[in-house]
Amino acid sequence: MLVSVLASGSEGNSTYVETEDVKLLIDAGMNTKYIKERLEELGTKPEEIEYIFMTHAHSDHTGAIKTFLNKYSPTIVISKGIYEELEIIHDYENILITEEPVYCGKTIIDNFKTSHDAKGSRGYIVSDEASSVVYMTDTGYLNQKYFKKLYNKSMYIMEANHDVEMLMNGKYPKWLKSRILSDKGHLSNNAAGFYLSKLIGPDTKKVILAHLSHENNTPEIALETIRKTLSEYEVDFDNFEVAKQREKTGSITL
Repeated sequence: MLVSVLASGSEGNSTYVETEDVKLLIDAGMNTKYIKERLEELGTKPEEIEYIFMTHAHSDHTGAIKTFLNKYSPTIVISKGIYEELEIIHDYENILITEEPVYCGKTIIDNFKTSHDAKGSRGYIVSDEASSVVYMTDTGYLNQKYFKKLYNKSMYIMEANHDVEMLMNGKYPKWLKSRILSDKGHLSNNAAGFYLSKLIGPDTKKVILAHLSHENNTPEIALETIRKTLSEYEVDFDNFEVAKQREKTGSITL
């Protein structure tokens, strides 16, 4: 399995996953030109993308979706709630509305509920016979009923959106601070560290911190907080990478 976060942040989000069976995107934020160029840097043509799995309908995850679908015709996989909100795709033919796992040969793309102020928001687990990756951003919390399902995967792409102190002392209006901190908002560094302490297992090889706020976080603070939290829970792990807004991560082979 090969994984690369193409873009991550408030401007746009998209992640590429390739297995022996399938080439897919999770979300299509930014714009089609940007995604095309990043894919080509990985040696993949955009017309090779067979599926786009959507996490939710907010614009930073859907900015390229209409143009990309019209130009390259992949199947878009969405929950019923996302379909209801994402009206720009209602005339598109290749839509799979489901909350069940999708099977592509020996690759399984499963999903789980996230908690965000968007209908039907989802996280994803992509697994083949050898490895697995969890993608979880844009959620105010993770229900503990999913801990077992998400435990000990090869890689986690985990939201670490904000440092609580920076957010509270920052320039955002009160209503926006409350939204971000709510159960339907975004994960703080502390929350990301806590969830990772419950999910990282002996087979976990890599963690990518994603969707960092430009205003209320820094890569250094996020890494320091999460490392400290893992240490407090006696979890020995230190292979992290921070995803950026306009620069893809390396090609991570699992």
